[in-house]
Amino acid sequence: MEEKIMTIANRLGNQKHLRAIRNAFMYILPITMMGGLCAVLSSAPVTDKTTNSFLLAWGNFVSANSMIFSWINTLTLGAIAIYLAIAISYNLCRHYKIDPIIPVLLSITGVMMLTINPQKLAFDGKVVEISYIDGKGILVGIFVGIVTVELFRFLKEKEFGVIRLPDNVPGSLSQTFASLATSMVIMILYIIIFTIFNKCGTTLAIWLTQVIAPAVKGTDSLWFILFMVFIINLAWLFGIHNATFWGLMGPIMYMSLSANAGAQMANQALPSILTESFWAYFICIGGTGQVLSLAILLCLSKHKELKTVGRLGIAPAFFGISEPIVFGLPMMLNPIYLIPGIGTGLVNATLAYLAMSTGLIHKTYAMLSWNMPSIFGAWLSTGDFKALVVIVICLVLDILIYLPFVKMNERQLKKESEANPA
Repeated sequence: MEEKIMTIANRLGNQKHLRAIRNAFMYILPITMMGGLCAVLSSAPVTDKTTNSFLLAWGNFVSANSMIFSWINTLTLGAIAIYLAIAISYNLCRHYKIDPIIPVLLSITGVMMLTINPQKLAFDGKVVEISYIDGKGILVGIFVGIVTVELFRFLKEKEFGVIRLPDNVPGSLSQTFASLATSMVIMILYIIIFTIFNKCGTTLAIWLTQVIAPAVKGTDSLWFILFMVFIINLAWLFGIHNATFWGLMGPIMYMSLSANAGAQMANQALPSILTESFWAYFICIGGTGQVLSLAILLCLSKHKELKTVGRLGIAPAFFGISEPIVFGLPMMLNPIYLIPGIGTGLVNATLAYLAMSTGLIHKTYAMLSWNMPSIFGAWLSTGDFKALVVIVICLVLDILIYLPFVKMNERQLKKESEANPA
């Protein structure tokens, strides 16, 4: 069973396109963090009953600079499809050992052509609809990033339309002319796609959004979230890192995060629960395996070996890094921790989902950093102090779930030491 799981996981983790998507989300993290920070700063917790001078000043500052905050959000999280296309094409070029500059520029052209909807293109001014360069255009960004590089590579290998210049011509100019015909073919492809959808009164991004809307809504259900929590935690306990699944999960969660951030900036109801911040701060308290609670119990253990692991792992776990506990205990391939390692994630996901779906706490609209402690990340990503209560309740429940299994581990180690005295 382990061999079969590892084989599937390795194929997923090493699949070049999924790996390019996964790495792309890592590359654009500074941009998405700025968008998240902007969303947090623009969400002053001010009501009609607020009397605190600092909060009132904060609210007045946001009101006076609302356009600036909206523009920053538009050019960060609100343009994630463009950045994703750039990062994916760059990653694939590195994989194929191709100079990335021309494919990256072609990707920018392609993603803008297939997501931006022109309204007026007069000499005295141009008006375009750019709302689909955000999370709603992520699939187009992925499509363009992959197709551009794959088609560029294929035509280059076939030496399609290569124009060779003398050796004394600068290298950059020779490279441009050598790729001129290939670049034209790729741009013509995107022009054809744009024209077809434009004649139908839409764009590829708008059409895709409408087609996948039911599927996206399904991924925001509790059952889908619980299924993914089960699979990812199970894989982690077999030593398969959760990053393996991010090529699949990343687009879903960033689509939702971008939609929530846009809704928050517009003072509208947030549409989605499953975002990267929901996963990182509310489910994985202490990292995958929810090991912060386990680290606390290990620090309180009477067994010297377990206490040592707990002391070494509690600080990283506080910042969402579970590896010291997972590999130091170990939890990996350890049947004692199989049930709590999965069960805590299911409990956290259920409690947080119900709290958000019933309106007890706000939904997430910002992703600041995956390794921000949950106690801070949950509050900042929702702008809701009540989120702290949910985190504390989840942590207490996680401790109660892990407790009998830690005791079982202590008894097991005690028997082993008695059977094999030093």
